[in-house]
Amino acid sequence: MSVNEALQDAEHKMKQALEAMIHDFASYRTGRASPAILDRVHVEYYGVETPITQIANVSVPEPRQLMIQPYEKNMVGPIERAIMKSDLGINPNNDGTGIRLVFPAMTEDRRKDMVKQVHARTEQGRVAIRNVRRDANDAIKGLEKKKEITEDEVKGGEAKVQKLTDTYIGKADELGKKKEEELMQV
Repeated sequence: MSVNEALQDAEHKMKQALEAMIHDFASYRTGRASPAILDRVHVEYYGVETPITQIANVSVPEPRQLMIQPYEKNMVGPIERAIMKSDLGINPNNDGTGIRLVFPAMTEDRRKDMVKQVHARTEQGRVAIRNVRRDANDAIKGLEKKKEITEDEVKGGEAKVQKLTDTYIGKADELGKKKEEELMQV
């Protein structure tokens, strides 16, 4: 392993941390319907826990409504039960062939709670990025201990890792601010 390989590995892991944040933010309800909200809801399908989006067509007929149409009619009941058990806080309306989820307008208190969750998730992202920085710096120092690189190369590598860290923490903060603005829109 070289300093460049350590930097590439660190950048890859930092990108993964940001992608995880983006994925989590997509599941936060903003008052508008989004199929991503159902990503965490799983239904038992022939003995296997399966995401709803893999066993049904999910559409957005209106801004605050989702329509779930299972590929197999016998799955309407299990999907309805899975939604009721989930932490979505929405009662499904079963019309026999599909399920409608109507999202109520978010209250100011609920919006503030969601913003707190966004702040907490953003901090988790920052911590993940800083952990990657620590691991990359340890790898670079390990190269020095093996006498593969000089002390100057260690300092240069650590400076590059810090610059990379600053960039990705800035991106994480930016993602958090965008999600907060989206949540606070009425």
